[in-house]
Amino acid sequence: MTTHSKPLTVLLTDPMGRALGLSLPPGSLVTDSNDGPWPEPLLWVADEVAAPGTWATYGPARDAGLQPVLLQDESGIEEWWDGELDPGMMSDPGDHPAEEVLKDLWESAASETEENEDEEDAGETIAPFTGSWPGLAPPGRTAADPATTAADVAEGLVGHSLKSPRPALVPVGRAADIPAAIGWSGPVNYENDVARLCAVLRSWEDRFGAQVVALSYARLDLSVAAPPETLDEALAVAAEHFAFCPDNIWQGYESIRLYAEQALVGNAHWTFWWD
Repeated sequence: MTTHSKPLTVLLTDPMGRALGLSLPPGSLVTDSNDGPWPEPLLWVADEVAAPGTWATYGPARDAGLQPVLLQDESGIEEWWDGELDPGMMSDPGDHPAEEVLKDLWESAASETEENEDEEDAGETIAPFTGSWPGLAPPGRTAADPATTAADVAEGLVGHSLKSPRPALVPVGRAADIPAAIGWSGPVNYENDVARLCAVLRSWEDRFGAQVVALSYARLDLSVAAPPETLDEALAVAAEHFAFCPDNIWQGYESIRLYAEQALVGNAHWTFWWD
């Protein structure tokens, strides 16, 4: 198989990707961004909805420099990936140290939480932490194979919490970079430059074997090969999740502690949603 520096351009004349060692089903290249036509294809999207077992068929694409991801329609925003992406807004994830990003976001979210809490509940939302950034969580201790975990999580999403996901391929070397590479703007009401969040995703990939598995209009699903195993470990991770996406706590749980207990201990699937 020949390696190509721009594998999606191969699909312009070779739609099945034979030259890349692939046998793709019918699909299309996304070339339109929020600002008009993009110089190169941003991603490839299958025409048909994913079925059980579909994810595994896209594994070989990684060897061709393409990372698989599931894309889910939203009610009233069908095919949001065609014309709604904004790659021009994104910087490079490598330009942002993950801990600096998290520290900045933590301090902002903690301050906003403090302003909105009742006096009798002061500090309860982010307890046992304070407004000071608590630092990075230690790496996960027991790691499964990240690719296998990603396949398991994708299999669980297809036909369940994702009703009609479409398989897609993105030309990046690591799954953590998918959102910034395509110009996904799901967290735009919280963070304009998704590359900053991708810097955190890279860190989670390194520490917890996390992989981007699915994107909806404002939702992100990750598989996690080495999730926290104890409440103390989960609390440290929950602090990072609060900084990354405070809506997970503000709109889903009463506190970071409850979120850690119910959503993180031993959980190989992390979901984030921005209002």
